Amino acid sequence: MVMGSIPEEVDIAVIGGGVGGYVAAIRASQLGKSVTLIEKNKLGGHCLNYACIPSKTLIHIADLFYNAQHSGEFGITGTLAIDPKKMHEWRISVSKKLEDGVAFLCKSNQIEVAKAEAVFLSSKELQLTDGRNLEFGKAIIATGSEPVPLSGFEFGGNIIDYKAALSLDFIPKSMVIIGAGYVAVETATLYAKLGAKVHIIARSGILSHFDPEATAIVASRMESLGIEVHKNVEPASHTEKSVTLNSGQIISADVIVIAIGLYPHTKGLGLENTKVILDGKGFINTDSSMRTADSNILAIGDVAGEPMLAHKAIRQGVVAGETAAGKLSGFDNVVIPSVIFSDPEIAIAGRISGEGILTKKFPLTAIGRAVALNRTKGFIKIAYNQDKIVEGIEIVSDDANSMIAEAALAIEMGATLEDIADTIHPHPTYSEGIQESAEAALGRPLHFFYGREKEGN
Repeated sequence: MVMGSIPEEVDIAVIGGGVGGYVAAIRASQLGKSVTLIEKNKLGGHCLNYACIPSKTLIHIADLFYNAQHSGEFGITGTLAIDPKKMHEWRISVSKKLEDGVAFLCKSNQIEVAKAEAVFLSSKELQLTDGRNLEFGKAIIATGSEPVPLSGFEFGGNIIDYKAALSLDFIPKSMVIIGAGYVAVETATLYAKLGAKVHIIARSGILSHFDPEATAIVASRMESLGIEVHKNVEPASHTEKSVTLNSGQIISADVIVIAIGLYPHTKGLGLENTKVILDGKGFINTDSSMRTADSNILAIGDVAGEPMLAHKAIRQGVVAGETAAGKLSGFDNVVIPSVIFSDPEIAIAGRISGEGILTKKFPLTAIGRAVALNRTKGFIKIAYNQDKIVEGIEIVSDDANSMIAEAALAIEMGATLEDIADTIHPHPTYSEGIQESAEAALGRPLHFFYGREKEGN
């Protein structure tokens, strides 16, 4: 702190310009508050620049390339080549367009953007690395998360995190991914489709926290793509071109990707100078209005606990912006949908298992669009209680990422099986499977024969 400096004043300071942070800033500004958004790097944070958007951009490119090469049954033949540098340029341009869009939104909403880092001096004042001190009425922490490192496999050289894996301007001949969560699965699938030989090192199977019926389909597809999953082993050592497992096996690896998880970015914020409390995992404790134990400070997104998902951060950003502006607001959502952009995609909202839960599964083989596209590996599973109220929906299919929004809305509104079954779904679409699964749960299936059932069972 510069001696004698006079702090500037602002109603609300938002630390972190990712999807949660800039949304919180916009919402607070809409409610008439002066807002300073503090971001040391790029607006949009990890999601727009290094994670969500880049990965889905590259997955789309990989799908186009792979499908064009493997569509002989449709009469599509020929030889294709991919330009990795051009692919990389497009991926960067997409992030740049979105970053520029966030900057425009901030300017239009009269939000000051400070390109700096921030440290709490107290529960009312921040010190910025641009030389300023900032007194605030309320502060919102939205600093996100960072990739968890792996001892003995420190980042550097050919050892990279998932962000760097999505920023390569070349296609490695061989890639080893340590980890088996959704980041590992998405990264492995896209690079395998681009021609890399990919190995996944997993303590157990892939996506171990998800429904085995769903993950079995994805695992089978990954195997057909040439991805090798090494189960029940650990990485022991590495060289510039290989990884040695504790079993003694040596795997060739031009690139080694560490994808074992994320940790909340709270270090170096000066939280010890506030009343903010962290839990045992390093997340910031908050209530349903996103307030911390310090009455002047709120927290959202990855730093506020799991699940560490961008869309959760966006909703919490709205709540925090409203709370900081003096409105009554709460994060009281019933479900947080999740999507894995695997092949096929897996999407889930709500509960699909547990006490009092009944389920019905409808296969893609009975959906006209899936048959037409030769994409019949998958299903829609609907979960409901004895009162026939929908508790959860799981989708394993192309377009699952779009369809799951219907499931989230249905659960939030307390929809029944009849509500979904009696709603006209457009034909021919994958979404018909949601309607059909509800019909089947009611004992009146139309396009799949389950055996003789009485209506209402």
